[in-house]
Amino acid sequence: MKTVIIVQARMTSTRLPGKVLKMVLNKSLLEYQIERLKRIKIADVIVIATTTNDTDQPIVDLCNRLGLPYFCGSEEDVLSRYHEAAEKYNADVVVRITSDCPVIDPAVCEEAITYFLKNQDQYDYVRLEQYPRGLDVEVFSFTVLDECFREATDKPDREHVTPFIYRHPERYQVKYLNCDQDYSHHRWTVDTPEDLELITRIIEELYPINKNFNCADILGVLEKYPDWYYINAKVCQKQYGE
Repeated sequence: MKTVIIVQARMTSTRLPGKVLKMVLNKSLLEYQIERLKRIKIADVIVIATTTNDTDQPIVDLCNRLGLPYFCGSEEDVLSRYHEAAEKYNADVVVRITSDCPVIDPAVCEEAITYFLKNQDQYDYVRLEQYPRGLDVEVFSFTVLDECFREATDKPDREHVTPFIYRHPERYQVKYLNCDQDYSHHRWTVDTPEDLELITRIIEELYPINKNFNCADILGVLEKYPDWYYINAKVCQKQYGE
């Protein structure tokens, strides 16, 4: 079984254009994410799925500089972009990650992937519940992705890859992995200037002393600086997004 992490990334975010290549400590947010995803030993390859737009050439340039596989597909039909990227890299199991999660926790991702691999006879799709926004990961088989690609026709299903799965509970068995307690009020994703401010502070505080900082370390920092939580606390999460 070949497990492929596919990270969707583009430069034309509506609320914070170019967010994936914003710099913190002389490194782009996407590079931090890639560095962390490379620590997931259970995955076989990481692929950046960007678009054919000229505006996304800087992402392609970064992939070339890092020697990282990439795929360029449709901007709007993200489902087709995922499907074509998964086909190109011969994925049996697909791990969906969005590029707005630069402090994603590799151990949490590995837990989700491991659970899916051990229980794929029972579940078609695994995702997280009660974790901080920004640790998001979804795991499903290429077979399920292929069914979504061929059958989904509604625009939201094409734009956001996986809604077709959990909108059809009569067809697909979905497993939500719960955190030990509810941390879902925390927002560690980057979609607005306020989000960027918080993530910048977290990285500047933790990365110089521990490049492999994890979810617990971030929670520790927010205990040390409780006012940081409020930097982006009023930001409304889009229902789906890239």
